[in-house]
Amino acid sequence: MTELTNFLIKCRLTGMISNQIMLKIIKKSINSANLITESFDLLKQEWGLDKFQRFRFLFDKQKIGSLKAINYLDFEYPELLRTIYNPPALLFFEGNIALLKTECIAIVGARQASDYSFRCISGLVPRLVNRYTIVSGLAKGVDSWAHQAALKNQGQTIAVVGSGLDVTYPKENFHLQAEIMKKGLVVTEYPPMTKIEPWHFPQRNRIIAGLSQKVVVTEAKKRSGSLITADLALENNRDVLAIPGRIDVNLSAGCNKLIEEGAIPLINFNDL
Repeated sequence: MTELTNFLIKCRLTGMISNQIMLKIIKKSINSANLITESFDLLKQEWGLDKFQRFRFLFDKQKIGSLKAINYLDFEYPELLRTIYNPPALLFFEGNIALLKTECIAIVGARQASDYSFRCISGLVPRLVNRYTIVSGLAKGVDSWAHQAALKNQGQTIAVVGSGLDVTYPKENFHLQAEIMKKGLVVTEYPPMTKIEPWHFPQRNRIIAGLSQKVVVTEAKKRSGSLITADLALENNRDVLAIPGRIDVNLSAGCNKLIEEGAIPLINFNDL
């Protein structure tokens, strides 16, 4: 890993530095003669001396150990992700980092999805794995089924999580997460020992949308995290495809609304 990546890891481990400030450090590093000194000067300007001294105390205690990460400037960082608003400055990872630069398609949907989603994913993913890496968020329901279908069909999959890599959420996905780390890729912008918080999910969703050329939504209620992912994808000029459902079913309301607003209805899986 580069000097910049090592520095950013230690910064992130303090728990005091935001993604936006890390992006400022990265920008400064491009023409920096002394990365650490100039970055510390930037932090003093941003925070004032008292907060900086607290940060410096924590920074000096951090050890990188076996952590693996890439930063925004690294070769392994995908160009598509660089184009989103507030791109992650640093990504911790476990697995095959080269998957980040493959053609990716996201499959997202409800945690409490029905058998309809399961059957759609079972029919769709085998048609995709020879062309795309399957991206999702390792949540219960649609996310898990998408990852499992990719692995079952000898495809590649990326899980974007909203916790540290040493945390599994939900807990029942412990073995699935371990399998993806071994056969695919798990990424997060959160350092080790970071537990899931509600606001982590929208942040995670921006990465899912940012990595993917296309986003498929299988089932979603009208107010759903999957619709946040779809909106972020649309904002970044990605194709959004929604599987239509019955108009009297709550889990279809989100997809039907997306189609009404201009998303591509995914009716024939062979057309994708």
